[in-house]
Amino acid sequence: MPQNFDYFIIFAGMRTGSNFLEANINQFSGLHCHGEAFNPSFLCYPDGRKRFGFSLSRRESDPLGFIQAMRRHTPGLAGFRFFRDHDPRILRHCLNDRRCAKIILTRNPLESYVSRKIAQATGQWKLSDVRHRKEARIRFEPAEFRSYLDDEQKWQRALRRELQTTGQSGFHLDYKDVGDLAVLNGLARFLGQTAQITALSSATCKQNPAPLTDKVTNPREMIRALAGLDLFGLSDMPDFEPERGAAIPEHVAAARAPLLYMPVRMGLEIQVKDWLCAIDGVERTALKTGFSQKSLRQWKRRHPGHRSFTVVRHPLARAHAAFCNHILNTEKGSYAKIRRTLQKVYGVDLTDAVAAGGHDRPAHRRAFLQFLQFLQGNLAGQTGVRIDPAWASQSHVLQGFGGFALPDMVLRAEDLNQGLQYLAEQVGLQPPPLPPQIRETQPCSLAEIYDEEIEAAARGAYQRDYMMFGYRAWGDMGSQAA
Repeated sequence: MPQNFDYFIIFAGMRTGSNFLEANINQFSGLHCHGEAFNPSFLCYPDGRKRFGFSLSRRESDPLGFIQAMRRHTPGLAGFRFFRDHDPRILRHCLNDRRCAKIILTRNPLESYVSRKIAQATGQWKLSDVRHRKEARIRFEPAEFRSYLDDEQKWQRALRRELQTTGQSGFHLDYKDVGDLAVLNGLARFLGQTAQITALSSATCKQNPAPLTDKVTNPREMIRALAGLDLFGLSDMPDFEPERGAAIPEHVAAARAPLLYMPVRMGLEIQVKDWLCAIDGVERTALKTGFSQKSLRQWKRRHPGHRSFTVVRHPLARAHAAFCNHILNTEKGSYAKIRRTLQKVYGVDLTDAVAAGGHDRPAHRRAFLQFLQFLQGNLAGQTGVRIDPAWASQSHVLQGFGGFALPDMVLRAEDLNQGLQYLAEQVGLQPPPLPPQIRETQPCSLAEIYDEEIEAAARGAYQRDYMMFGYRAWGDMGSQAA
């Protein structure tokens, strides 16, 4: 069934065949593509002319008005090509406008990279007669290509995600599809046209038909560099942990000092709050919390030069603290329902550990190991149990902070004293001594049950935190372990 659109946008890039696609689209009587309508340097085409009564400066001040004028002055369905460095205001508008048809044109990134380098070397960006073709061989630069590839992949992922989250679909074209009459006629039907074309446009032609290895001066280096790229994501870490919010109500501001603490649960919160009290010489009740976005913005405005910070902890030590405080503990702060579910559904044997008050060391170790194995599935979204902030990945918690504002500093529990001293100096205050750590409710210490199997289970559950924060094995940290 043909779609009902008011205009169309072609998401493309340099050297992807977008000129040829535009030439073929313009063969349909009911379609007209107006070039790079939102190129920062020119209007539609680099010929300097006004378009639809708009100058370049007027288009910059009223981009949506330019689209409306384009539609009014175009017989049939108007459209344009859009590259990732074009006007971001139009990107947001078109992606959210269901009346705008989305066409997504891609090309093998290595081919587009090499083609772009040749065009830069020859100055020839478009070819309509092969007799005028300029040839060049370019040097493949591995670092430059990796950067180019990363930018292209981010662009395509962003487009795909926006279409997914808004429940829309686009018409996808590969570079080779632009020369396929059947596909082009299918595109016209997607845009609501009934007319068909019987031949490809002769307005442009392929500029560099030689194999890729013949277009570069260092083909062997190119092949070696490509062999080192993880094109299929073999080293990617699967991440199914849901996004977290900014947790603004839990942020803690000092009574007078321009310091804002953004807690990561099980990250020595009480010790840090006591330090915030000591810096102003107040009781804990004087600390400010329970913020909303509005009140937190107001606090920031009232405290110019403020610093925000958080504290991360070794994943294994943090998981053990969560296990002791919320699972083994049967008093205030315990998660009784989750404990029952762990026992009944996930086979976590807590009976002996809880009955002995947690002091049965073999039972404690066995139960904690099973809890770590549960966490591996829980954090991967494979259980029906909530991912509680007490054991959610710290990297995800920090990403959640970014929904409002990232912390200025990320301190580490093992270097907390030095980190807080530096933080106080940043705002011109004399740092107080770090208060003693409140002894955690741990019937058995982590050192008493630690071994390679426990470490491997923690790494399996928190591989992203180990990688992102560079943590070594807990047993290798010695006196630094926290």
